Amino acid sequence: MATTETPRMVVGVPRENRAGETRVALTPTALPQLTKAGFDVVIESGAGDAAGYPDAAFTDRGARIGSRDDAFAADVLVQVNVMDGDPASGDIAKLRKGQVVVGAVAPFARPEMVKAIAGTGATLFALELVPRTTRAQSMDILSSQAAVAGYKAVLIAAAELPKMFPLLTTAAGTIAPAKVFIVGAGVAGLAAIANSRRLGALVEAYDVRPAAREEVESLGARFVELPLETGQEEGSGGYAKQLSEDTIKKQQELMAKTVAASDVIITTAQVQGSTAPVIITTEMVKGMAPGSVIVDLAAEQGGNCEPTVAGEVVDVDGVRVIGVVNLPGDIPVHSSQLFGKNVANFLGLMVVDGKLDPGVDDDVIKESVVAAGGDVVNNRVREALGLEKLPEPEPPAPEPAADDTPAAEEAAK
Repeated sequence: MATTETPRMVVGVPRENRAGETRVALTPTALPQLTKAGFDVVIESGAGDAAGYPDAAFTDRGARIGSRDDAFAADVLVQVNVMDGDPASGDIAKLRKGQVVVGAVAPFARPEMVKAIAGTGATLFALELVPRTTRAQSMDILSSQAAVAGYKAVLIAAAELPKMFPLLTTAAGTIAPAKVFIVGAGVAGLAAIANSRRLGALVEAYDVRPAAREEVESLGARFVELPLETGQEEGSGGYAKQLSEDTIKKQQELMAKTVAASDVIITTAQVQGSTAPVIITTEMVKGMAPGSVIVDLAAEQGGNCEPTVAGEVVDVDGVRVIGVVNLPGDIPVHSSQLFGKNVANFLGLMVVDGKLDPGVDDDVIKESVVAAGGDVVNNRVREALGLEKLPEPEPPAPEPAADDTPAAEEAAK
């Protein structure tokens, strides 16, 4: 008697075409996990070359090498930058109803792209929207890529600074350690603190969230205390909120002395879906010693430093302000590996009884979807497009209290 086997789900990985992008959305190390979950993987030929993963590295782990069209024909399409970040990408026409697309979308910056993908009938998941909860940490691309960026930012600063980072005592005299100031103690900031300390610098750090103090000090840095009421009481895993203009101005005034005394500043403050706050003004930069370096990790969001220009180095009275772009792309082997693991963990949530279910009842999946059923389903994206807000789902009914249950009532008699 013939048996009917469930067709295996297929994941397609096209080559990234965005200018300067070297990463690949899946690496060979993630393939066994996907295979075990019931997926086959097809890789566009050459997709991993820039990241240090040749085609043979994928085929050795069971993947199939094909054309770009082969990758786009898959049930699930995964990309580092969905549609290479281009709302007018010709690849959008390759999508189809029922297909699942997963990757970094920048949905609030590119709502028109979300709308275009929704029009194809594909279901689009923006991994930037994965909730920052303990359960979802293994799928959080913002955290994994920020850790790489924070590490690399320190290396860039050390290479540009006309001083050495560590304290050195030599026969010719003693060299004082460099002073590094980290603005923002999220994942990128903590990585920058750790790497600056490894290189021997004296490190100070500031964050609007008082809860960040413990993590900063655990890495051997001094937490800069500013007497401000910021309203940022959530733990370090949450997203920071936009501060008022008055609060930012007061922050700048209080921070000026620390900025002037620093050899290196690394800024990491970003607000999801909004322009980055300007924390360091041009006047503050002019107060630094010539030769000092600022590395602005928020450059693509407008920058935390007033003179920052994304992708450029700006000289302000001898201080170099570096507007870095896509630092994870400078370390593609490991940034791709981390990204691929995030993707594999995320896809695993959608597998139910060996089949792909993008509508599965899961909080991580629900919060990450931005397009489904031919429509834009994220209200913040809809607002950016001028569309009517969709009704919010009803919250689940509260569980009855223990003393309201029939068993409790019976026991009380």
